[in-house]
Amino acid sequence: MSMTAEFIPLRLCVLTVSDTRTPADDASGDYLCTALRGAGHVLHARALLPDDRYRLRAQVSAWIADPEVDGILATGGTGFTGRDSTPEALLPLLDKEMPGFGELFRALSVEEIGTAALQSRAFAGLANATFLFALPGSTSACRLAWERIIVHQLDARTRPCNLATLRPRLRR
Repeated sequence: MSMTAEFIPLRLCVLTVSDTRTPADDASGDYLCTALRGAGHVLHARALLPDDRYRLRAQVSAWIADPEVDGILATGGTGFTGRDSTPEALLPLLDKEMPGFGELFRALSVEEIGTAALQSRAFAGLANATFLFALPGSTSACRLAWERIIVHQLDARTRPCNLATLRPRLRR
């Protein structure tokens, strides 16, 4: 493993999944874009799509096929309501799941929302050497995931290990 103490900026995409939000009121997508830039990463692309598993799969497939994309942050569509279909759309694209992310996210969520945390189907994994994080649609959930988990794992300076320094070995 690389023992670099230098920050490695990653190229990240943000996908908002919603039947009701527009670019003018996408608070969760706005938060993620601001947060990733504030941490020193690059916003490669951004999209807002309705809860349609085939459109979601098509967009994320295009991003994971792009060698310039290091990671994707998706927000929305992870609940239990009728049209929530982010897990059904994106889990089939993963080469490897990262169950610890969802487990840790829900454990941290209990501190803020109590047992309602069990309703979250947030997940993460690896698809074609691209990190994928699927978060709930609320801005507070995105903030929790970013500030308590993702920002640290996408920072090459985080010890004892992090996802950023794995990038060169993911395609081997």
